[in-house]
Amino acid sequence: MKTYLVQFDIVWENPEKNIEKLNRLIPFPEKGSVVVLPEMWSTGFTMMPEKLAEKAFDGPGFRWMKEKAKEWESLVAGSLAVMEPDGKYKNRFYAVYPDGKFVFYDKKHLFSLAGENRHYHSGDSHLLFNHEGWYFSAQICYDIRFPVWCRNRKKPGLDSLMYDVMLVVANWPESRSYPWRQLLIARAIENQSYVVAVNRVGPDGNGISHSGNSMVISPFGEVLAECKNGKEEVLISELDKTLLEKCRSAFPFWKDADNFHL
Repeated sequence: MKTYLVQFDIVWENPEKNIEKLNRLIPFPEKGSVVVLPEMWSTGFTMMPEKLAEKAFDGPGFRWMKEKAKEWESLVAGSLAVMEPDGKYKNRFYAVYPDGKFVFYDKKHLFSLAGENRHYHSGDSHLLFNHEGWYFSAQICYDIRFPVWCRNRKKPGLDSLMYDVMLVVANWPESRSYPWRQLLIARAIENQSYVVAVNRVGPDGNGISHSGNSMVISPFGEVLAECKNGKEEVLISELDKTLLEKCRSAFPFWKDADNFHL
């Protein structure tokens, strides 16, 4: 299955400009692919949701994702700042299918160092979803620092794991690029899954620089593909189910893992 990692310089707090940029930047994907955008791809990591959050399930960013999923006949994923009908703001990951159906995940671990917890409400549920016979887990940026939350578990009553691919969308600063790489590799190894992680590049409205380093990591922890440092790029990579099965059958460590629920 093809994945398209869209690493780009998000125009600060300007959804219209970001949609225009993505229309130019993203090549027409192969049917059935997964196109992954960064965290809060339409605004950047803004702490002004009262000004910029779009209505849940009905904003310009969400509508664009639905239009493109249909046009491309592919899954489109990424997070947006949204406002619920009750007035609560969420950092929401959407995965939108070609037929218009969608699933979503509200970021569990809000980044208190930047005050995200003062502006947004945390989610409390995992998101696992299927596309083209692959099972995915959704994570947003800071989530990857919490391995218990990310943990791949055995399916109840079945001899298999819950997910095959961890999708990570982020606005991860360049100053912490070393832990970004190490955490992603660790998540791939311990969960015996692919990790597909997409980060933005460029300075945001607060002057914080982002180097990107979007990457695809194998279940063995090997970096299979990586975007150029600091450059806008759409990285196209192919996931191999045979490699996944080889990792899990040759090294069935997951069968000895502790069974728990969070």
